[in-house]
Amino acid sequence: MALFFSSRLLHTGRRLVLAFILPTILLIHGCATSIVTTQTPARLTPASATYKDLISLPKSKGKIRISVYGFRDQTGQFKPTPASAFSTSVTQGGASMLVKALLDSQWFIPVEREGLQNLLTERKIIRAVEQQRTDSTEELPTLFPSNVILEGGIISYDTNVKTGGLGARYFGIGGSGEYRTDQVTVTLRAVDVRTGNIFSSVSTTKTVFSYALEAGVFKFLTFNRLLEAEGGFTRNEPAQLCVNEAIVAAVIHLIIDGIENGKWFLQNPEDYQSPIIQSYVQERKELLSLESLAPNRILRGDSRSDW
Repeated sequence: MALFFSSRLLHTGRRLVLAFILPTILLIHGCATSIVTTQTPARLTPASATYKDLISLPKSKGKIRISVYGFRDQTGQFKPTPASAFSTSVTQGGASMLVKALLDSQWFIPVEREGLQNLLTERKIIRAVEQQRTDSTEELPTLFPSNVILEGGIISYDTNVKTGGLGARYFGIGGSGEYRTDQVTVTLRAVDVRTGNIFSSVSTTKTVFSYALEAGVFKFLTFNRLLEAEGGFTRNEPAQLCVNEAIVAAVIHLIIDGIENGKWFLQNPEDYQSPIIQSYVQERKELLSLESLAPNRILRGDSRSDW
């Protein structure tokens, strides 16, 4: 009787394992097939919530000509091995991202300065052609100067700021998950061309989130039959999108700071109370209040970490 009961229990356990494993294998196979065969066409860069705030800002009283000579990667960090030793951790196209954010904000008129030498070369070619033509009466217009120069760069990229994970396994069946957060920081300052004074400087930080999930089975169905299956996926937030979002946030804070300092003005002064502007003003106030509490904690000898 005991032998019959054990055999029946063994068959029941096999059915339960197969009922759990077969759908998992089919799901993994379907995902693998879609990964191999699915191709996505090129599309516009996805718009983040911060970018939507940028293009939804209240209108300015007048647009300001502004120039960007460069927005360099100042971190000096490269991707860890086995990646290429010449592959940097962050994008080198920060200046292009900054110019686009300024243009999309509808607050500024960016003038070309990063490729100024190319622009001057083309203007020389135009002048040389016009000198050879006798019927040309139109003169080449002069370049417009800028009122403000934007300086700054990507100043920090910290990896493994936070890491963690969780997993469980029972009789050879289980799964696990891991996550990691990196952090990128950019700084942006506005310089008055006429005086050389820096009238505004902001610094923004964006986290880069990555996670991995996996599940697997390693179980003997009978004495000499082993069932083994595993599957999983990872998701890494694109670093260049995080850099772009940090730059966009810096531009928004720069605009609000310039409004408060009287460097540029809203078309309707009452728009300063708009929800978008007030949300960023409140964010800055909360940050300043936390920074003001830090010295008091140090004086009290409170060394607890916020991490």
